[in-house]
Amino acid sequence: PGGSTREAGEGGMGMITRLAIQSLSIQRGDRVLFSGFDLAVAAGEAVAVTGANGVGKTSLLRTVAGFIRPLEGRIVFEGSVDADQARRAHCHMVGDRDALKGARTARDELSFQARWMGASGAAAHAAAERLGLARVLDVEVRKLSAGQKRRLTLCRLIASRRALWLLDEPLAALDAASRGLIGEAMGEHLAGGGLILAAVHDPLPIKARVVEISA
Repeated sequence: PGGSTREAGEGGMGMITRLAIQSLSIQRGDRVLFSGFDLAVAAGEAVAVTGANGVGKTSLLRTVAGFIRPLEGRIVFEGSVDADQARRAHCHMVGDRDALKGARTARDELSFQARWMGASGAAAHAAAERLGLARVLDVEVRKLSAGQKRRLTLCRLIASRRALWLLDEPLAALDAASRGLIGEAMGEHLAGGGLILAAVHDPLPIKARVVEISA
């Protein structure tokens, strides 16, 4: 989800007060990954979704984000926004791949992503400072380490304030110090009324309710 709007920018997160997933069934190809799945995530809450590889954790996130049409069920964004507006202006989706342009400098890549998500250059730079990337902003993305690339991808969570974070393996390639920094950002997000739904193998660095998906 993305698009530059004033409502999506650094000034506020918008009004998603609760995410409700009701009787959800997801099919990929000829295979039904899971069916009858129910989950509610309240403002200020983090939910870590676990399960075996291929069980449908990523597909769940992509369905909430609107990239996959469910076989059955409903996804409701409670608050003062409809589903399209919620996805367009109030959600962050960070996949398990960083999706960065290797030929750009880290500064240019971050600036592009921040503008696309409605954040200012100052907010983008502050996010880079927060995640320890200020000294590598003029380095080409392809020359960054895997952990630096991951932190660069996660910078937009901080630069552009959106209520619902949909995170696929957000801690991949991060060392202990970087996980601590992300944990602090997650904690502040929740304290401000944000919501986090994350697909994980490793535990999140914050208090989270664990929900397991099985086939």
